[in-house]
Amino acid sequence: MAEKAPKSLRLHIALLGRVNAGKSSFLNLITGQEVSITSSLAGTTTDVVEKTQELLPLGPVVWLDTAGYGDTTELAAQRLAKTRRVLEKADVALLVCEGNKLGVEEQEIIAEAAARKIPLIKIFNKADIYPAVGEGIAVVSTDKSSRDKVLSQLKAALIQAVPDDVINPPALLGDLLPPHGTAVMIVPIDYEAPKGRIILPQVQAIRDSLDHDCTVIVTKENDYLRTLENLKNKPDLVICDSQVVDKMVAETPSDVKCTTFSILFARFKGDLAKMAEGAEAIRHLRDGDKVLIAESCTHHAVEDDIGRVKIPNWLKKKTGADLQISHVSGCDFPQNLAEYKLVIQCGGCMVNRREILSRINKCEAAGVPITNYGVCISELKGVLNRILEPFGLNKR
Repeated sequence: MAEKAPKSLRLHIALLGRVNAGKSSFLNLITGQEVSITSSLAGTTTDVVEKTQELLPLGPVVWLDTAGYGDTTELAAQRLAKTRRVLEKADVALLVCEGNKLGVEEQEIIAEAAARKIPLIKIFNKADIYPAVGEGIAVVSTDKSSRDKVLSQLKAALIQAVPDDVINPPALLGDLLPPHGTAVMIVPIDYEAPKGRIILPQVQAIRDSLDHDCTVIVTKENDYLRTLENLKNKPDLVICDSQVVDKMVAETPSDVKCTTFSILFARFKGDLAKMAEGAEAIRHLRDGDKVLIAESCTHHAVEDDIGRVKIPNWLKKKTGADLQISHVSGCDFPQNLAEYKLVIQCGGCMVNRREILSRINKCEAAGVPITNYGVCISELKGVLNRILEPFGLNKR
């Protein structure tokens, strides 16, 4: 069901505007629910409100209702900072105005969306009070009877504004397999795997294979060789968890393509070529260099956590350098990127593609190399060229 689609795979739509422009009322109208509190008092929305919805033919979406620009309350700066942070993951922005008034606040939003290359659609709210002339959708968000009409107009505008690769995202791995091909997936069961389940990237890889009419064989790392021996024909692709990539490469015939789940996500959620290029920086790390490890979720780190323990240890062993390694998690991403020699981003399975691309762009603007967990680990294990072969890439 689309309602069960992970938030990371949904179209993210940000509602922006000045205080009391009617953003929350508009969200309530579109969803047909009282999602956000509404009031005639300015600044009613104080934090980002998220609401998922099925919006055919676009599919599953996430609405992001934000605190308004032009807030003069004591907490205005903090509220506006959170609103601006939403633009890191918004695929499209809706600017909710009072009629077609485009004042300082609206122009600031238009400029920020343009700078981030986010498509923007104007919503002329309170059209029963203010004139609504120009390129936008005229709305009276308190008129519940207008919902179907407004929805129809909004869908048409979204389809026109949103890039094709957002509406029809690239395959996770289906394009790497021939029709009715076979993929072997090596899935270690460790302390971080949810009890009774496997982690999201593995679930999504299995689903994508099945969507492309391919056969999936799932095995643990200790049974991989036995699995290969039992196959009549060699698999078309082998995918493993990055932590066992060196073992998988050693046991995989040279004429069989292989990669990792994290590297699949480096392409699916970001820019694999840029991540592979960033891994080159590992070879140039020296004593005292700062390295940032960025996790997009806020999971509870276990004793042998991949980002907090294993990657730092492997980095120090490979480079022989006394590195200063910092960690951030969730929405946090530092402004002082220029002081780092390398950023290592997690696979990003819990966030959308725009948020990862935004982080890549920030690093590029600061002149800082960025890579991801899977690319980094494959480089540290000395197998990155082999792992990049299915994508026609070679880091050297």
